[in-house]
Amino acid sequence: MIGNSGLVITGAVHLDSDKDGSISFIGSTAYLNKWESSKVTAAVIQEKLVQDNLPGDGRAFVVVKNADLAMAKILELFTPDAIIFNEAINRSAVISETAKIGQNAKIGANCYIGNEVQIGANTTIYPNSTILDNAIIGDHTIIKSGTVISERCVIGDSCIIHTNVNIGTDGFGYRPSDDGRSIVKIPHIGNVEIGNHVEIGSGTCIDRGKFDATIIGHGTKIDNLVQIGHNCKIGMSTLIAGCTGISGSVTIGNGVTIAGHVSIKDHINIGDGVTIGGKSGVINDIAAGQTVLGFPAMEVKKTLRKWAVLNRLIKTGNN
Repeated sequence: MIGNSGLVITGAVHLDSDKDGSISFIGSTAYLNKWESSKVTAAVIQEKLVQDNLPGDGRAFVVVKNADLAMAKILELFTPDAIIFNEAINRSAVISETAKIGQNAKIGANCYIGNEVQIGANTTIYPNSTILDNAIIGDHTIIKSGTVISERCVIGDSCIIHTNVNIGTDGFGYRPSDDGRSIVKIPHIGNVEIGNHVEIGSGTCIDRGKFDATIIGHGTKIDNLVQIGHNCKIGMSTLIAGCTGISGSVTIGNGVTIAGHVSIKDHINIGDGVTIGGKSGVINDIAAGQTVLGFPAMEVKKTLRKWAVLNRLIKTGNN
């Protein structure tokens, strides 16, 4: 602690805020430069940025090793209460007599819960969600409005499924007919299996497997508007950013980071700890630990050298 330790903090805000009694964070030099003109009362600050910098009169710094993680803990303290269900199971919900509802589960208005569905203890299903036959949902999971979990799919414990997610959609499998005059749909008889502590963003679609399961590993976090094709196997603690499209039968390892708007070709294998830069197109396997970028995606230094050469050619041509 540097500065006034007697402050009372009532909220967490951005540095541009003028709210009294507030706290923000300083994780880089750019934020440090904003601090002097900011009206925020206190900030958690990366220890390497402190040096000779002082918070100023009546203000305070809380020095930490990682300002982002410290701010995450502070935001938990100020998280608003969850929505209130006036009754645990709304009278307008349609629930099969064969469904099994765990202790303290909550089911909102206009939900549909199909035959032989299992819903775990302390799980919350927001209004207008659909859980189809033989689906299984673990304990302490949150299913938000508009989500459809199709038949036989499995969701683990402590997951968060945001609005309008579709889990268990048929895979995109078609072939020309024998006479070449129509298109034949290939049935998909598998399911989707999602591990524990997984979070899936709004509008994301995860297709069921053709034969077996499309699998999402424990602790993986998926952004909004992501498409995951049939038969994909995604490992643990992987991050997938928005508007990424993953074709069928892709295998992704543990601890992988995939930036926004990435396209991944079918039947690709991506090793543990890989990082894929934004807007990349992956058409070949990627070995564990690599960082790749570009279209086609290749090792980041090669891509940057290629871009530098192209820029020089353009400048030469303009001259």
